Amino acid sequence: NDVVINWAGGLHHAKRSEASGFCYVNDIVLAILELAKYHRRVLYIDIDIHHGDGVEEAFYTTDRVMTVSFHKFGDYFPGTGSIEDIGYDKGKLYSLNVPLQDGIDDENYEQLFKPIMTKVMERYDPDAIVFQSGADSLSGDRLGCFNLSIKGHAECLKFMTTFGKPMLVLGGGGYTIRNVARCWAYETGCLLNADLADDLPPNDYIEYFGPEYRLHFTPSNMENQNAKEYVDKIRAKILQNLEKIPPVPNVPFHNVPEDALNMDDNERPDPELLDDDAKGGGEHGKDKKKLWDGELDASDDEDDKPNRNISDASEPTNGVAAKKENGKSEKDDGPTAMDE
Repeated sequence: NDVVINWAGGLHHAKRSEASGFCYVNDIVLAILELAKYHRRVLYIDIDIHHGDGVEEAFYTTDRVMTVSFHKFGDYFPGTGSIEDIGYDKGKLYSLNVPLQDGIDDENYEQLFKPIMTKVMERYDPDAIVFQSGADSLSGDRLGCFNLSIKGHAECLKFMTTFGKPMLVLGGGGYTIRNVARCWAYETGCLLNADLADDLPPNDYIEYFGPEYRLHFTPSNMENQNAKEYVDKIRAKILQNLEKIPPVPNVPFHNVPEDALNMDDNERPDPELLDDDAKGGGEHGKDKKKLWDGELDASDDEDDKPNRNISDASEPTNGVAAKKENGKSEKDDGPTAMDE
């Protein structure tokens, strides 16, 4: 099966019109939209300690995408993800939320994850899987309150690979940096069927992993507030909802939109046929603002430096410069796919 990894992705809180929870652009939603052009059904799994609210919201009314989130629920950001939130309209029963309490350990997590995901694969039978592997659900995370080991965290990912479906594996949260590095290094090895030694080899960052200098760490002895009765109740409720899902939904024939990135060189203008202004040179090009390359020379002043303060920066543009032809401004013909 095909597996693609992007540890820099997994920004599951961003919404269509707002940033949220350290997330500005929801790469997960954009990736699923692309996958849905070629796959009938896409399954999204989220084991970040925070609820994957941005992804759930995007696909709350469709059966083309099923979202499953295992997260801390209660007085905790973003405050969503109740077990009662199951989707709406055509998407009813295709949003699954597994609300958990502080201190859940490997054993309890596995007792929920494997039965639920087995039933999901049986009832929904997705063509592709997107797996958000947020590392803030590990024990000892600075913003988290779960008690998972690296092996317990990775067991969820390893289990999903046994179904033989194409997978996109993403990063996410994680605020004890040395443990994030440990976790994603180990999980990369799991996906590549490579056994990584527990003793870390000498490297420039070895001091971050002292005093034991090991790949794995021992979870804490924090109290597990997920009683057996609570875990059994959550599992039974979700499995009951999954039984209500109708037979595997199909997709009617439809026109497939173009790819988000169209790299067809045949559609690009021949640079030899462009005048200096169209190439970005000439008098028009001289008026364009100079981009800072990270170095200063005698001709540079403070105004040429990039400004990270949004309030002091110049007004943003839409990234598309208006071309001038015969003295008239040629504007965009209409909204793009991303505008919608």
